[in-house]
Amino acid sequence: MVISLNEVAGEPFLSRALILVVVALAITAVVYGAVALIVKMDDVGLRLAQERDGAAASLGRALVRAMPVVLSVLATVGVAAMLWVGGHILLIGLDELGLPWLLDTVHHLEEDVDHALGAVGGVGAWLTNTAASAALGLAAGAIVVAVKHRLAGRAGH
Repeated sequence: MVISLNEVAGEPFLSRALILVVVALAITAVVYGAVALIVKMDDVGLRLAQERDGAAASLGRALVRAMPVVLSVLATVGVAAMLWVGGHILLIGLDELGLPWLLDTVHHLEEDVDHALGAVGGVGAWLTNTAASAALGLAAGAIVVAVKHRLAGRAGH
């Protein structure tokens, strides 16, 4: 939505509103459609395996066997994405709260990587920012977990 809003920022209000509504509906349909497919994948696989023969039954069994792997990958990717996004929100938030040194450091690292890698410097710079954001998200999350466990330990005594 942010990318879409940026692209239509110069449009008149009504056009901008209509475009953003269409984009929001499309994004919602795609996201919920993908979730529905994932949620129902094992049900479809089980049905195919039970009521069909040959290739359809094999496909059904493969779908059922694939679900634990799919869900495990989704969980891992989801955790990594939340660390990355959360860390980036913290980087930007700290900068806006008047503590710019961390974001400035990351930007300087990005520039150094960009210049050092030449033609693929942009990718390296992006990966640098992503890694720094994820590291900050992981550190902040670890602190929250440690404090929570410490408080929970005190409450139990």
